[in-house]
Amino acid sequence: MNVVATIMKDYILELLKEGKRADGRAFDEYRPLEVKVNVIEKAEGSAWVRLGDTQVLVGIKADVGEPFPDLPNRGVMTTNVELVPLASPTFEPGPPDERAIELARVVDRGIRESEAVDLEKLVIVPGKLVRVIFIDVHVLDHDGNLFDATGIAIIAALMSTKLPKVVYNEETGELETLDEYEPLPVTKVPIPVTFAKIRDVLLVDPNLDEENVMDSRLTITTDENGYISAVQKSEAGSFKLEEIGAAVDIALRKAAELREAVLQAVKGE
Repeated sequence: MNVVATIMKDYILELLKEGKRADGRAFDEYRPLEVKVNVIEKAEGSAWVRLGDTQVLVGIKADVGEPFPDLPNRGVMTTNVELVPLASPTFEPGPPDERAIELARVVDRGIRESEAVDLEKLVIVPGKLVRVIFIDVHVLDHDGNLFDATGIAIIAALMSTKLPKVVYNEETGELETLDEYEPLPVTKVPIPVTFAKIRDVLLVDPNLDEENVMDSRLTITTDENGYISAVQKSEAGSFKLEEIGAAVDIALRKAAELREAVLQAVKGE
């Protein structure tokens, strides 16, 4: 750890002893959130999210392909994350690194396990043809908590997605694309809420400085019915049972606030 990082760590720890955060927020307070949808003209759906100084852009593209052999009656959804080098001096060009892979897996699991998208409705011909939904994430500016910013951007983009209708001709075995569009069948709005644990304190929506000194991180994704669809713990530290219980309570409350911001953005498109 360099001198500047050591000074910042000591500063953050001293403030936490006084019940304060470096940016003045309460322990359970998010940075300002801004959500915009339909920001990429040629995508089927898209969203841009700014959480504090963290910015994420998500584009949705749809294609037609074969289902997975073990899931013949379900459409396919895949998530890819690109950490744009301009977003952080620690991001480098090239294939996805461990951070990009972890981010893609965590947000994908939160969406998939909540069954936010009704994949059965994406089937065109059972066992043969289904819709394939590509979720492309671009991190534009990294100032901490990429998990929440990305998860929010993905669900906003999915909710704004409109697919061209297709008709399968059984006689010719060909697909006809109609000049009509239908919304992606999104049935739930899962929202991730991330905590950084520094010593014995839990901080919601950690910024980059806080992430750099945290002992552990916990992301809890919940839907509007109060169900937990995904939990991801990372870094070396640990959480006590009572800390996890408290985190779940906070996650449910904060997710409701964030979900309302997403719904407002989609309605105001």
